Amino acid sequence: MPRTRAARCQRSRRLVPGLLLLTLAAQAPAKEAPSPEQIAKGKELYAKMCAVCHGPAGEGYRADQAPRIAHPDFLAAVNDDYLRRAITQGRPGTTMSAWGKERGGPLSPAEVDALVALMRSWDHGPPAHLDEHLLSGDPKRGQAIYAEECASCHGDRGVDGRNIHIGSPLFLRGATNGFLRYAIAKGRSGTNMSGFKDSLGMDRIEDVVALLRTFQLPVGLASLADHLPPRPPPLPLGPVPLNPKGRAPEGFSTYPSMTSVDIVKGQLDKHARFALLDARAPSDYSAEHIAGAVSVPFYDPAPYLEKLPKNAWLVCYCACPHAESGELARRLMEAGFTKVTVLDEGLRVWKERSYPTRTGDKP
Repeated sequence: MPRTRAARCQRSRRLVPGLLLLTLAAQAPAKEAPSPEQIAKGKELYAKMCAVCHGPAGEGYRADQAPRIAHPDFLAAVNDDYLRRAITQGRPGTTMSAWGKERGGPLSPAEVDALVALMRSWDHGPPAHLDEHLLSGDPKRGQAIYAEECASCHGDRGVDGRNIHIGSPLFLRGATNGFLRYAIAKGRSGTNMSGFKDSLGMDRIEDVVALLRTFQLPVGLASLADHLPPRPPPLPLGPVPLNPKGRAPEGFSTYPSMTSVDIVKGQLDKHARFALLDARAPSDYSAEHIAGAVSVPFYDPAPYLEKLPKNAWLVCYCACPHAESGELARRLMEAGFTKVTVLDEGLRVWKERSYPTRTGDKP
């Protein structure tokens, strides 16, 4: 039966937007590849700030389960915006610092882009095909599957396990359903993350993804990262050492040896004369630090060297638990400081002991 004029017009109206999009896509300029200069800048920044945990070539697990960010399956599944947000905002509650200046870190947007360019230079494969269909799983069924298959590595709520915090609100805010489906189904070869496509099937994986979404903070509810201070680094050093008229501490071990948190706390209680140096990024220091500690980032201690005392012990700590503090201690020793030690197991064990901490820019 011949189509009416109205039907033909209606069909034309449906086709025009699609044709317009195709035309615009054809006319849109191709995305420029990162310049050699941008990649070179990314290499410089990465070696200075990232390699200590993620390894010189992004191979990962150099410190505190820092993931393999050069993994081909990871790079194939994430876009540049995901990488920018992860670098800028970090992962509150983990050892991944917020590196962007907007979150109290040291990096400008251009410097974050340089790191993204470097990571893209590691990516030599085609992009992954991500299934982004609407979520249809059952979180109640997902809870039982998660408890059996996932909780031992990622924790009951995805933020208290030894591996990647898949329950982190910032992680879930940036990870699409397709990304989550792909990661669970395929896993990460060469790591502890197995692929579950064969053992669970996609329907049960869908239930796990639905559960993960229940871990995410509701849209509009502020997270810890939303309150990190925007004050640009470097932070003022603050008074050093603690207890300037006190006696020298006892029981401290010179780097590369370490000193236990109990010995350091005991000497602090005795009002011994020493300084506590937080080796992490200023964003981490502002979020929480040992009471009385000052911020001296491991990647750039130069602004503080002239103000640090050479006749008092310097106790370096981080949360990863020794990588960043060890790097700071090494740099201090190279600068001529001799009374340097590293807090064994760092901030995590300090907090487990319920020893005092503070938030904000002040010691």
